[in-house]
Amino acid sequence: MQRMSESDIDTVLATISFDAQGLVPAIAQQHDTGEVLMLAWMNREAVVETLATGRVCFFSRSRNALWRKGETSGQVQHLRELRVDCDGDTLLLLVDQHGVACHTGRRSCFFRAVRDGALVEVAAPQVSPEVLYGAESATLRQAERMGGDAAGGGGGTTGKCLR
Repeated sequence: MQRMSESDIDTVLATISFDAQGLVPAIAQQHDTGEVLMLAWMNREAVVETLATGRVCFFSRSRNALWRKGETSGQVQHLRELRVDCDGDTLLLLVDQHGVACHTGRRSCFFRAVRDGALVEVAAPQVSPEVLYGAESATLRQAERMGGDAAGGGGGTTGKCLR
C-alpha cells in the first residue's frame, strides 16, 4: 500500500467512529485468499501509524499500549488496503500476513467451530507458542487466556488471541 500524507490520513480518521474508549474493532483478512485472520482493536494512534508506515499496528486493551503486530513474534502484517464499513464503526484490514496470525501458533485466531453441536478445533498449530515467544511469554499468555491479566485490564476473549 502506498504511504499516505497527513492530510489524507486525517480524511480517513474523520470517517471512523471510535467508541467511548477511543477504539474501533479491526478485522484482519488475508488480501489474496480472503481468509479471516483475527480481530483486534485500534485507536486513533494505531490507525495513523498503520496508514503512515504500511505495517499494521493495533491497540492492546490489556496492556493499554500500542501493539505492533509481530514485534515480538516476527509474524508481521503488511497493510494492502484499509476499508471502513458503512457506519464507520468497524475496519477491515486487507493484509499480507507473514507467518501465523494467532499467538497459539495457528494461521488464524478462528480455529474453533461449532459442528454437529460440539465445539471442535478445525486448525492445528503451525508453530508452538514457545518458539514464537519463548517459554516464559507463552506461559504468561496462557495465564491471560485463563482469566488473569498481568496488565490488570480485561482484554476480552478474542482480544487475548490477538497479541
